[in-house]
Amino acid sequence: MTEEEIRLDNARSGKALWRKWGPYVSERQWGTVREDYSANGDAWDYISHEASRSRAYRWGEDGIAAISDDKQQLCFAIALWNEQDSILKERLFGLTNREGNHGEDVKEYYFYLDNLPSHAYMKYLYKYPQRAFPYEELIRKNQKRDRKEAEYELLDTGLFDENRYYDVFVEYAKVADEDLLIQINMINRGPETATLHLLPTLWFRNTWAWKKGNPKPELKLQENAHTDDFHRINITHSELGERWFYCEKADELLFTDNETNKQKLFGIPNDSLYTKDGFHEYLIHGNHEALNPAHLGTKAAPHYMLQINPGKTSTVQMRLCKTAIPSDPLGKIFCDTYKIRIDEANAFYQKITPCPLPEDMRNIQRQAFAGLLWNKQCYHYNVNTWLQGDPAGPLPPPQRKLGRNKHWKTLDAFDVFSMPDKWEYPWFAAWDLAFHTIALAMIDPDFAKNQLLLLTKEWYMHPNGQIPAYEWSFSDVNPPVHAWAAMRVYQIEHKRHGRKDRVFLEKVFQKLTLNFTWWVNQKDEGGRNIFEGGFLGLDNIGVFNRDTAPPGGGIFEQPDGTGWMGMYCINLLQIALELAAEDPVYEDMAIKFLEHFVYIADAINNTAGQIHGLWDEETGFYYGQLTMPDGNAMRVDEKSIVGIVPLFAVATNQAKVHHLFPNYRERFKWFIENRPESLKEAGDFRHFASNGQILISIVNSEKLKRILQKALDEQQFLSPYGFRSLSKSLADHPYLLKLGNTQFEVDYEPGESTTNLFGGNSNWRGPIWFPLNYLFIESLQKFDYYLGKDFKIELPTGSGHFATLWETASELSYRLIKIFLKDKNGHRPVYGNITKFQEDPHWRDYIFFHEYFHGDSGTGLGANHQTGWTGIIAKLIDQYGEYALQNKPPQKFEEGKTGYL
Repeated sequence: MTEEEIRLDNARSGKALWRKWGPYVSERQWGTVREDYSANGDAWDYISHEASRSRAYRWGEDGIAAISDDKQQLCFAIALWNEQDSILKERLFGLTNREGNHGEDVKEYYFYLDNLPSHAYMKYLYKYPQRAFPYEELIRKNQKRDRKEAEYELLDTGLFDENRYYDVFVEYAKVADEDLLIQINMINRGPETATLHLLPTLWFRNTWAWKKGNPKPELKLQENAHTDDFHRINITHSELGERWFYCEKADELLFTDNETNKQKLFGIPNDSLYTKDGFHEYLIHGNHEALNPAHLGTKAAPHYMLQINPGKTSTVQMRLCKTAIPSDPLGKIFCDTYKIRIDEANAFYQKITPCPLPEDMRNIQRQAFAGLLWNKQCYHYNVNTWLQGDPAGPLPPPQRKLGRNKHWKTLDAFDVFSMPDKWEYPWFAAWDLAFHTIALAMIDPDFAKNQLLLLTKEWYMHPNGQIPAYEWSFSDVNPPVHAWAAMRVYQIEHKRHGRKDRVFLEKVFQKLTLNFTWWVNQKDEGGRNIFEGGFLGLDNIGVFNRDTAPPGGGIFEQPDGTGWMGMYCINLLQIALELAAEDPVYEDMAIKFLEHFVYIADAINNTAGQIHGLWDEETGFYYGQLTMPDGNAMRVDEKSIVGIVPLFAVATNQAKVHHLFPNYRERFKWFIENRPESLKEAGDFRHFASNGQILISIVNSEKLKRILQKALDEQQFLSPYGFRSLSKSLADHPYLLKLGNTQFEVDYEPGESTTNLFGGNSNWRGPIWFPLNYLFIESLQKFDYYLGKDFKIELPTGSGHFATLWETASELSYRLIKIFLKDKNGHRPVYGNITKFQEDPHWRDYIFFHEYFHGDSGTGLGANHQTGWTGIIAKLIDQYGEYALQNKPPQKFEEGKTGYL
C-alpha cells in the first residue's frame, strides 16, 4: 500500500481525521440562492461582488486557494494587492448572468495543479496581474456583445501583456491530520521589479450574528518572548477548541471582525467597531480605524509587503495546528514534509494508473483528479430556516414563502459535496454528482460512496422520494443516473481494492427504489410506460422549452425520459441481483425491475402494437411525441442526442446467473413462453435455453446498427472530438415545428448558445458534453461484450472502414482525450486560438476542464473549471491506457468478477 492509501484506511477506520481539513471553501458565495433574502428571488443582485467584501455571509464563505475544516468554521485563504487595484483581491471576480453575453462567467486565471484524497498535499496556482484589474471594462464590453459574439476575456484586455503578472503558487502539506503547513511562492513573471502585498487570511465563518447566545470565537495575537522569528496567533472556538497559527515575521499584523459593514451598505449603525472589509479599507483607503489595535478579532492576516525582482520568487510560510509548538514551528519540517508528500502523491497516482502513459496524457489525468478534489465544498443550507428567517435577524419578505424551494422545507444541508465548479456552480447538482463519483471512485471510493448516499438521506431526499436537483430549483427533474453510478462505484472499488461494500449497495438500493416509484407516479402521465420528464438536464436542446408545458397544452413524451427509466430499471436489476447472491429476498426485487424494463422497452418500441411508440422505422431513430389536448399526436423529429439515450439501457449477464437465481430464471422462462411479443425487441434471448446468457436492451442489434449509422456519421453526430449533442445536418436544414400560430426552430449551434433558455450559459444544440459521451462509450462496450468481434459497423459512416463496437468505443475515447492533448504543433484543441495558452511555457501545460466543447473544433466552452463531470476524462484515460495503448483485448465476464448483470 502507498502512504496515501494507508492514510485513507486510517480515515475509514477513524484512527485519524485526514479529511477534517480540505479545500472546502467556495470560490463564490455571493450571487447564490442560499444567500438571497430578496422578495423577488433575484439572487445575482441581492449580494453582488461589490457588496461581498463588506457583507458577512449567512451560509458559507469564499476565497482564493481556500481551505477550512469540514464544517467551514475556520477558514484560510490568500488576499493580494498590487498597489494598482481599487479592490483588495480577496475573492475571484466574474460576471453575473445578466452581465455576460453568455451568462455568468468567472474572469480570472487559476488552476488546480495537485491534490490527494486525504488532502495531505494540495497545490493551486493563481495568476495575479500587476496592473489595475479591469472590472468595469469587462462588464461594459461583455454587456455590449450579443449572444452570437465571443466573450470578452481577461486576456483580451491586454492585462497580461509583457507578462506583467505574478504566478502565485499556494501549497498545503499536512504533517499530521490536523497539522497543516502552508507555503506561498510568488514569482514575478514581468520585466521589472514590482511590489506585491500578501495577506494570508484566517477567519471564522460568522455563526454568532444569526442567533442570540451563539458563542463568538476569537483570534488573538500571542507575543513571543523567546524569539522574533515568527508570529503566533491563538485560535479559540467552542467546537474546534484551541488551535494555533504560526507565520513568518510580517511587516504588520491586521485584525478585524467578520461582521457586516451596515453603515456602508445600508446607512445604519454597525453592530461591531470592526467589519469584514477592514483590510480593504485600511490598505486601499488608508483607514487605520478599520483595524483592531488590540490584535484580536474574528478575521486576521499577517501583511507582507514584497519587492520581487523579474523572474525571482518570494516565499512565505505558515502553519495551522491543533497543538502549540514551543520552538521552531517553521523550520526544517517544511522542506522535509513537502518533499515527502510530493513523492507520496507521485507514488499514489502512479499506482492508480500503472500502465505506461505519454507524459502529456498523465499530466492531463493528474490535473483532472486535482480539479475533482479541489472542487469539494462544505455546502450549508437549511431551507426552512432560510424561508422563516433567523431569530436574531429581520424577517424575510412574505413573498419568499411562496417562491423558490417552498416545497423543500425538510432539506437541511451541511455536508462536504463534490461541486460542478466552485465559482460558476457552487452548489451540488444531482446528476452531475453521479458522474463525479466515477472518477472519484478510482482514487477515493469512500468519498464517492458517501456522495451517492448523501442525496438519499432523509434531510435531502423529499418525503415523496424525489432527489433534489440544485438550489435554483430543487424540484427540477434530472436524469435518474444514481443507480448506475452506485453500481459502477461498487465495481470500481472491488476491482481496485478487492472490497465488496454490500452495506453501501443495500442502503442506496432501498432509497433509490423510493425515487424510482416517484418517477413512475410523477412522470408517466398517460400510464403507458412512456415518460416525460421536462428538460432532464439538457437545458436548451428542445425545439421548445421542455421544462414547461408544451405550447398549446398536451403531453410531450420523451425518448430520453423513457430511455433513462429503462436504464434505471436495468441498474436497479443489477444491484438487486448482486444483493440476491447473499440474500434471496432481493431476487424478487430483481424480477420486479426486469418486468418493468420489459414493459418500458415494449412501449417505446411499440412491439405489441397497442400504443404509439417513439421509434421511427422509416428513419431508424427515436423521436419525441407531442399529444395535443384533442388527442392528435405528432412526432417532434429533431435529430438530437435525446434519440440516442435509449441506447444506454443495456446489460448482459454472466452465464452462471441462471444457476444462482432459480426464481429469476423461471420468471424469464415465463416471459419467453407467455409474452414473446413483449420480449421481441427488448433484447436478445436466443441463447437463454442453452447457456443462460442474454442481452437486455431497449435497442436490439438491428436498431443499434441504424442508430449508429447516424451517430458515427461525421456530417451528423460524430465530431473529430467526440459525439455531438445535435446533428450537424441541422446547420443547413433546421428543424421547424409550427404549433398554432407560433413557429419554433432549432438548428446546429456548435459553440455558445444564441438563446437565453436556462440563463443562456450552456448549450446542448451541437457542442460535445462528456457525461453523455461517457455513457455512449460504456454502452457500446456492453453491446460488444454480448455481440462480440463479429459484429462490426462502419466507422466513420461512409468510410468503408469497419470496426468492432469495442474498437469504436476506443476511437471515441481517444477523440475526447484529444481535446486536451497537444497536437503535432504543440497546440491543444481545448484552447482554440488563444496564443498565450498555446505557446507560453508558463501557461500551456495548465489545463482547463470546461463544461462543454465546440462541436467542430473542440474548443472549451462554458464554465472553465467544471472538473466535475468533465473530470471523467481521468477514467477514460485510465481505460484507454490499460487497453488501447497496450493492445489488450476487452475483458469478458470471469468467475468472481463483480456483477451478475
